[in-house]
Amino acid sequence: MKFHPYLRRSGLAFAFAASLLTGGLTACTKDLDREPFYDLNTESVYRDPANHIQVLAKLYAGFNLSGNSGSPDVFAGQGKDEGETSYLRAYWYLQELPTDEAAVAWNSGPLQELNTISWTSSNDLINNSYTRIFYEVAACNEFIRETSDDKLSGRGISGADADKARLYRAEARFLRALAYFHAIDLYGNVPFVTEADAPSKNLPKQINRADLFAYLESELKAIEPELTAARQGPYGRADQGACWTLLAKLYLNAQVYTGTERYTDCLTYCNKILGGGYRLAPEYRLLFLADNNVTAASEIIFPITSDGLVSQVYGGTTYLIHAAVGGQMQTSDFGINSGWAGNRTRKNLPLLFPAPANGADRRAMFFTPGQNLEINDLTIFSDGYGVTKWKNKTSTGANGVDPQQIFADTDFPLFRLGDVYLMYAEAVLRGGTGGDQAQALAYVNALRDRAYGNTGGSTAGRITAAQLSAPNFLLDERARELYWEASRRTDLVRFGQFTSASYLWPWKGRIRNGQSVDAKFNLYPLPSTDIVANPTLVQNTGY
Repeated sequence: MKFHPYLRRSGLAFAFAASLLTGGLTACTKDLDREPFYDLNTESVYRDPANHIQVLAKLYAGFNLSGNSGSPDVFAGQGKDEGETSYLRAYWYLQELPTDEAAVAWNSGPLQELNTISWTSSNDLINNSYTRIFYEVAACNEFIRETSDDKLSGRGISGADADKARLYRAEARFLRALAYFHAIDLYGNVPFVTEADAPSKNLPKQINRADLFAYLESELKAIEPELTAARQGPYGRADQGACWTLLAKLYLNAQVYTGTERYTDCLTYCNKILGGGYRLAPEYRLLFLADNNVTAASEIIFPITSDGLVSQVYGGTTYLIHAAVGGQMQTSDFGINSGWAGNRTRKNLPLLFPAPANGADRRAMFFTPGQNLEINDLTIFSDGYGVTKWKNKTSTGANGVDPQQIFADTDFPLFRLGDVYLMYAEAVLRGGTGGDQAQALAYVNALRDRAYGNTGGSTAGRITAAQLSAPNFLLDERARELYWEASRRTDLVRFGQFTSASYLWPWKGRIRNGQSVDAKFNLYPLPSTDIVANPTLVQNTGY
């Protein structure tokens, strides 16, 4: 049985941490700074250093769990699915369902708007992700504020206890930066509050995208020396490797976020990661199984962890596994008790994998019996190939630890070395200095060697420098390596393909063969409910 280091706790302790945070942190961003109302006294909680780890547990868990049993962190709406409000599931919806990699069969209006890139500012699922992001920001702000050096000193916390609190504070700052990174990527100009804003009823001010970029860059550089060295702390906790990866991702997308490219800076932080002791997992499949915390830990830089007994949620990888199983697929092959017949892929993704003339690409994990390549009807599960990438099975074929086979043990590798290899190659090809094309080619071929199972000098699947430089090769290779890992929308936007007519997929723009869509869809709208709640906010252009 595996545990996130912060989730090895009693239910009482976790409920205690949650009660501290959730008592006064509401779903609306207008309440980001509101003075919390809770039964426990803040001073008494934070005066005892033993409590700090319990509150920090909540901050980590916020990226996966929807809340405590019977007490969700954010309100889904009357009759709505609480599982859809969990952070990772809400984020995955927005990153995958509008793209060439995924479609969902469930006949829900908001989901079908995502399927066809036809949403409005009243879409519940866009609101779910936005609300979850800012809940996480608010929770992190509270913890950071209450563990400041002045607060620690005033409470008589010193020595090793103070040192631990400072480390926890740096980790909380990383988690807040991660949430704001998702905000800048998905929504652009967003409400902005830090621990420096004293709790009040004042409405948060909006920050423009370029200024939020500058804040994130400064914040991540500030906490880098305060975090544990890469791979030297417990698995699942943010360390310098996670910080470097987030900075590299920020710089890779800088042209989109600010209008100015930063590929050299991207390479600077890729090189730090590449020197951090990470190694590719020996097999691609190991990254997506129930014991990936052991068999693929050398590659995973920062996971969103799961445990089928102590972190039960109808989101995260539990959702990814169940929702992908239907039709003739056998639930026993996935370590689950039922399939939800939801997600499958559009034809573009399987067509990126060539016929196995010179060896099969083992990353191509598709289920075809009873499934059609073409999607004639978005609401029919058999239209579109099944995806078998995520499983609640261990590397030896055992099921996850939940005896009911509902909740998954599979961690979600939010940051991993394979992605860094591809970021390095892209930054080099886009003109960044601090790397070279020969090394970029070597990194890409290392991924392809693993994908083709090359041993004993075999070179099946390897590419040349000319192939690496071919238009859209890296975009396609990112799909082959990272599909269903919540990066596709960001990649398509960066390559200028998400809304344009230059690249189409089935039902893009609500027609079967696809069409271009308004460029406004490169950003999601701020939810209409928040615009009403906070009239100082300016909606994204076109909504």
